[in-house]
Amino acid sequence: MDNRGQPCSAPGCAEPGEFRAPADRRASFDGPGDWRWLCLDHVRAFNSGYNYFEGMSPEEIEAAQTPYGGWDRETRAFATAGTTPPPKWADFSDPLDAIGARFKRRAHERKDGKELSEKDRKSLRILGLDVDADRKALRQRYTALVHKFHPDRNGGDRSHERALQAVIEAYQQLKGRPAFA
Repeated sequence: MDNRGQPCSAPGCAEPGEFRAPADRRASFDGPGDWRWLCLDHVRAFNSGYNYFEGMSPEEIEAAQTPYGGWDRETRAFATAGTTPPPKWADFSDPLDAIGARFKRRAHERKDGKELSEKDRKSLRILGLDVDADRKALRQRYTALVHKFHPDRNGGDRSHERALQAVIEAYQQLKGRPAFA
């Protein structure tokens, strides 16, 4: 809120009102309370006589002064799927697998034990291969899909260009990965 050129709210004062102070109506269900603008001298006088607890019952004062005042709402629990989520630093080198073993996805491991990222798994799905595919299977599937989708091989049909691009990107993603070396 801009208060430039606004005079002090104190009666008879011609100084500019530079400082905001609460007016008579406090914040409530109907919205924030009212404000008034005061000059430096009048805001000092206001602050010296201001009592936040004025008009409150002893129970309301006690509730406002507790260390937990304002923090008494319930919050929702975060889903953890049965375990705590992995720490942000879970991808650091852990040669003894002391920490990483807890967070591995056992159902998606390859038989040879080589790791696949989620992007690798997505690329395998695009190519229609399972997680245990080897380099030979990867190359054969790539060649078959390129022959199927490439316009020079399918009579000039350009309707499969997006699928061809996805196949090429998936192969480029996977061919240099350690699991396919």
